[in-house]
Amino acid sequence: MKFTLIIVLLTTLSFSASAQWYYRIGLKKAVRYPAIVQVKNNSIKRLPIAKLRTVKIAKYHIPDISDYELDAAEVAIMKTAQHNMRFRIYDIASYNFSQLAELFMKQNRFSEAKWYLLQSNKISREQNDDKHTIANLMDLAMVKANLGDLQQSQQDLDEARQIATTRGWTSDVADIEKENIYIKINKSASSPKMELKYASDAMVTDKKATDKKTD
Repeated sequence: MKFTLIIVLLTTLSFSASAQWYYRIGLKKAVRYPAIVQVKNNSIKRLPIAKLRTVKIAKYHIPDISDYELDAAEVAIMKTAQHNMRFRIYDIASYNFSQLAELFMKQNRFSEAKWYLLQSNKISREQNDDKHTIANLMDLAMVKANLGDLQQSQQDLDEARQIATTRGWTSDVADIEKENIYIKINKSASSPKMELKYASDAMVTDKKATDKKTD
């Protein structure tokens, strides 16, 4: 009995010593990483945020191109405008409408140009894009003058001048004045032509009536 107890005691001691030995080896082999240093908020360098610059375009100018190229440009701009309207990119779509209007003005399609300018002008007002609004009003004035609506043409120019004056854009005011003079000169120049046309028509009518009487 005593001999059995001695064996059990020796086995227990050897097991505990072996466990401590393996535990120490494990501690020696374990890799201890340094603690993460807490960074203070005032030590973080903030990257500068790039500001988006909105491009202000006074007027679109489309160079002289052939009728085929005008048709191709119309299709391309129309697709772009539809895409921008679909995805609610209204500010860019407004400029697309102005481009379409200028294409139509080059082809003397003034009714279509007027419609697209009105759409563009509506969006530019909502976007507070005064530069674009002034350009639209000036184009509208020219289109309406070509359609014979000189009163509304003058109203558009007056509104454009008011916006430019309020903003202090003297160069725009000067451009508006030049367009106003141009429309007035063409208005006065076209009046005699219309009178001559009507006078010639009247002479032809009188001549026909005289011929009938003589017959």
